[in-house]
Amino acid sequence: MSLITATGLGKTYQSGDISVEAIKDASFTIEAGSFVAFVGPSGSGKSTLLNMVGCLDTPTYGTLKVFDKDVATLNRRDAAIFRGNHIGFVFQDFNLIPVLSAYENIEYPLIMVQNWSEQKRHARIMELLEAVGMVDQAHKRPGQLSGGQKQRVAVARALVTNSKLVLADEPTANLDSVTAHKVIDLMKDMRKKFGTTFIFSTHDSKVMAEAETTFTLIDGEISDKHEEKRHV
Repeated sequence: MSLITATGLGKTYQSGDISVEAIKDASFTIEAGSFVAFVGPSGSGKSTLLNMVGCLDTPTYGTLKVFDKDVATLNRRDAAIFRGNHIGFVFQDFNLIPVLSAYENIEYPLIMVQNWSEQKRHARIMELLEAVGMVDQAHKRPGQLSGGQKQRVAVARALVTNSKLVLADEPTANLDSVTAHKVIDLMKDMRKKFGTTFIFSTHDSKVMAEAETTFTLIDGEISDKHEEKRHV
């Protein structure tokens, strides 16, 4: 089942009289439950592509269907609603709220986008804290957590609204190699447990090695050759 389908997708930024084509005529399909990476050097367009899939940025041309919805046609308000209902995000700098505990950071999306009772929120948060191995750290604020622990909280937060699609922008960039491997393994476990589709933008070889499919971007274009493999 196709979760995401892009056809002739492009993004152009205007800076004064200069136009910069960040993404050029990109077409691809991503199946539900996949572990996928957009790869390439800095400036290749991988983060721009991820942002369009996540409804954080609007395509200049082409079609982009996510969960069968052409998100390229959504206005800002509808894009925000769609994003809140369907998509979770994991960032390289964690993006946790410093004054909130790990528990409260995970709870925040539920308060913002879903009308859940306190009891239902608590049950879901505890389920995720247990899944990412952070129950004992639930009361701690981000400043009291290691980088790997922060990213575990970020993964739990991305999944708490039952998102079936999680987008991770360079999620291992600020982690040492041992911790990065643990975070990748955690995401693989979450995918098996919850059936979540994970899409990464990365130039980290560790993430590329674990991805089932990699799309390589060069100067805004997806290479004709992309690698597909299946992990047992």
